[in-house]
Amino acid sequence: MSKYISGLINLIASLVVSTFIIYAINFIAGFSGADYSFTNGEVFVIWILMAILVNNCFKK
Repeated sequence: MSKYISGLINLIASLVVSTFIIYAINFIAGFSGADYSFTNGEVFVIWILMAILVNNCFKK
């Protein structure tokens, strides 16, 4: 049972960290004059892919 709880905690942490990374990159790009506007579908795909990347970094 603790294996599932640990996996759920890792998933939630990955999603939260990926959210901060996406908005930090967008915020920093805004300082250089870039204006990125994403649709909801694009944000969802980027969010999931970033969460997978963060999750893989947690494992190492």
